[in-house]
Parts: sequence; C-alpha cells; structure tokens
Amino acid sequence: MRLISRLLLSLLVLVPLGLSAATAAEPLQEGRDYELIDAAAPFAPLAGKIEVVEIFGYTCPHCAHFEPLLTPWAARQRADVRVTLLPAAFGGSWDSWARAYFAAEQLGVAKRSHAAVFKALHEDGSLPRQNVGADELARFYQAYGVDPAAFEAALRSDAVTAKLAASRAFAVRAGVQGTPQLVINGRYRVRGQSFPDQLRIADALIAGLRSGKIR
Repeated sequence: MRLISRLLLSLLVLVPLGLSAATAAEPLQEGRDYELIDAAAPFAPLAGKIEVVEIFGYTCPHCAHFEPLLTPWAARQRADVRVTLLPAAFGGSWDSWARAYFAAEQLGVAKRSHAAVFKALHEDGSLPRQNVGADELARFYQAYGVDPAAFEAALRSDAVTAKLAASRAFAVRAGVQGTPQLVINGRYRVRGQSFPDQLRIADALIAGLRSGKIR
C-alpha cells in the first residue's frame, strides 16, 4: 500500500509539470499573449533588425522589478535583435525622469546608470519620485563622471525635447496604457501573466519574425 501511495503521489506531482510544459508549447494567441497594433510602425526602423522596445518609467515599481530580468534577457539576444529602452512621457514626473534618461543617453552614461536610478528611487530613497530637480539629477549623474552644468544643459536641450516628443508619439501610436510594456517591431504589444511570461512571448514573437512565419 505504501508503494502504491508513493506512486500516486508522484503522478500528482508530475501532472502539473506536464500541464505547464504543454502550456509553454502552445502557439501564441492574439488577445491572450499579444495585441496587434493598428498603426504599426517601429520606433526607429533599422534594416534587417527586429526591434524590441521596452517602454518604462523610473518611478514605476513594476519597471524596477522587471529590469533585473530584462537586462540579461536583452544581453542574450542575437545580432539581428535590437533592444531599445524608451522612457515613458506621460506628463508630470514621468517627463522629468524621461528627460533624465535621454540626457544621460546623450552624455553616454545611460547604460551604466540605468539600474542605479531604480535603486536610488525604490531601495535607497536617495532620489525623490515626485518633483525631482535638475540640480538633484545633476548631482546623481556626477558620480558617473558627468559635469553638472553639462547635464543640466542636456536636460534642456532641443535634442532631448525632440526625443521626449518621439517617445510620447510612439506610446500613443502603440496604444501603451502602462509600464513596463514591450512592443515588438511596432506591431506586437506583448501581454502575459508575469514578467517571465512576457519574455517567453517576446522570444516566440522574435522567432516567428526571424523565420518569416509572422510579419
């Protein structure tokens, strides 16, 4: 009887694993795994590249939790995939932090400072989520070798203002309602039940675009 009980218990443990594997192998389904974007257009087209845009916000706690998963995922992508981080410009503090990212990008320190901004906002509390000042931002980025005056000038620059407008236009065109949001080739708005699930769906869409099975 004990042997039979153990066998039954083993089967009960294996059943959910089997169901999980079957779910992972299911074809992607529109409306469940992704949504098609009517006015489809990549953010910054580049011939031969599959574009993955992550629309994020520094003050968004979900984006802070997603970042440690997205960064290694992006690093694993093949040369035909370009992952673009795009700060959301939804107005108010969103715009302030989007300007900060674009200014850091313009000055060549965005990649090195990206994770640290999330940490300063959501763990250390060393930067304010609301009403952050240009001087506070300049002091933060000074740790990355940026002259404070140069950073404040970049914040106000026409180039950063243009990028802010482009970010806002792309989010509107792609129907983005919140963050973090993955958009692939400007056509597929990724859904999913969890962050790992979103990356699984993104992988499947990339594979489909690479093989020509989807467009």
